[in-house]
Amino acid sequence: MKFVLFYHSLISDWNHGNAHFLRGVASELIARGHQVTAVEHPLNWSLTNLLKEHGEEPIREFRRVYPTLKPRFLGGAVADWPLDEVLAEADVVIVHEWNAPELISLIGQHRRRTGAGYALLFHDTHHRGVTAPEDMARFDLREYDGVLAFGEVLSELYREKGWAERAWTWHEAADTRVFFPRANGHEAEGDLVWIGNWGDDERTAELHEFLLRPTAELGLRATVHGVRYPREAKAALRDAGLSYRGWLPNLRVPEAFSRYRVTIHVPRRPYVEALPGIPTIRPFEAMACGIPLVCSPWQDSENLFRPGNDYLVARNGADMKTALRAILHEPELARTLASNGLETIRGRHTCAHRTDELLQIVESLVSPTLATSFHEKDSLAS
Repeated sequence: MKFVLFYHSLISDWNHGNAHFLRGVASELIARGHQVTAVEHPLNWSLTNLLKEHGEEPIREFRRVYPTLKPRFLGGAVADWPLDEVLAEADVVIVHEWNAPELISLIGQHRRRTGAGYALLFHDTHHRGVTAPEDMARFDLREYDGVLAFGEVLSELYREKGWAERAWTWHEAADTRVFFPRANGHEAEGDLVWIGNWGDDERTAELHEFLLRPTAELGLRATVHGVRYPREAKAALRDAGLSYRGWLPNLRVPEAFSRYRVTIHVPRRPYVEALPGIPTIRPFEAMACGIPLVCSPWQDSENLFRPGNDYLVARNGADMKTALRAILHEPELARTLASNGLETIRGRHTCAHRTDELLQIVESLVSPTLATSFHEKDSLAS
């Protein structure tokens, strides 16, 4: 089957946490013998900032790690993009929500105008459907077959509001071709590593409670990676004794985890308050890499994991301090958490699992002839 994927960026993950999952699914489709064309604008916001701050080397590293992913760049105004050519013979078209509303609409219009038979899906991995529903008016999804939403609460919202004809829950997951435990062979570089952006005030208080204060009170050797940290945030990290090291390429996250003994997950407030069941990519990454994990409160309403077994839950800062101390001083607890989390990821939450789910959705939308062809190709690839 021919997949055409309209993404903000595959090459850059600068302030683009979805890149991990998008890369993983595209890689999995290619490994199964499908044809994949990923389209992005050369002046997209993430790539522009990446090049400005870090130059070309991260792009060369991306190409070494993901040799099968070769995005096609289309510049200029999206109204001038050659959609007839790009979408020729497409079987499945997926449009990620980071794209311009104009492009989202134009692709729908293309299918109506040409009568093309491709399945057309919108992929939503953001909280604004709940926190800023007025923004959804910018997206014209009338010609789309449905929405891939990264949590059931978001799927239900699309169905209830009538924003799309259908909505399927399609959680993010770990790309286990890249995210797997790495043998360090040396003494840990530090105790704790946290990877994430400051969060535009969506979790400032939470980071103080669950990261800065427990780390300072325990005297941990801790490192933080991320972008868009204001001056006051950097000062707070410094005062708490944490080392801030800026942006870390997503593909280097597994190596970073191997150098530390524990990590934590502090979800942004909108996910905790309005989108239960959506953990974002960070817990998947940590558990796939076999590092013990402690989470500040979030409701696993869809039973993705086994709280208390796959990771520990800290209800407040005091709980976080207790959990971190236990993991760092009880090697068996640390090993058990890491093993349990890895088992759950490999059993349920890899990009291979999500590709299976995607192909089942596609099969329900395409013609019987195409479905037969797609089964034959998947069988050959396996």
